Amino acid sequence: MIGRLRGTLVEKLPPEILIECAGIGYEVTMPMTSIYALPELEQQATVYTHFVVREDAQLLYGFANKVERKLFRLLIKVNGVGPKLALAILSGMSADQFVSCVMHDDLSTIVKIPGVGKKTAERLLIEMRDRLKDWHSDAGTAVTDTIQLTPVNGTSFVNNAKGDAVNALVSLGYTQGQADKAIKAVFTAGMNSEDLIRDALKAML
Repeated sequence: MIGRLRGTLVEKLPPEILIECAGIGYEVTMPMTSIYALPELEQQATVYTHFVVREDAQLLYGFANKVERKLFRLLIKVNGVGPKLALAILSGMSADQFVSCVMHDDLSTIVKIPGVGKKTAERLLIEMRDRLKDWHSDAGTAVTDTIQLTPVNGTSFVNNAKGDAVNALVSLGYTQGQADKAIKAVFTAGMNSEDLIRDALKAML
């Protein structure tokens, strides 16, 4: 089991990153809340991981802290919730925000997550309520409210940023149309892809 990686952050192509550890590059899929917390490229990063082995693939999921990973592991135990849907949930809100939704029976917020219909949302609320009754978090304030990102200017950057943001939203389960509309609605000059994804997700939830 691979439980943690510490190395140089080589690429960030949300929702995936490439991190090099002792000369080996690991492709890791992460929720956006964790990607926001990563340092700049070529900097050292620590990622807590969950390793999944299937007949057709070996997949590595990463998280900025143990709290996000803990919730991910609880989510994938819910009937009908796989890793992709769990990542979509954690991309739209922090672990503590999701726990708050469960504790307050906030069905309306959860059904806005791509791939979560009313029945799945109701199942999440019922099954997760018992699993989260003793939830304690050391994560503090939601990452999406505290991370400061540095905008980069330039036409080519803008085009790439918008395209990368749309691709990331599609990877998280939104349709092409939903992704295009959301990115256009929040875009302003100077925003990078992480800014765009963060603001688009907030606007859709």
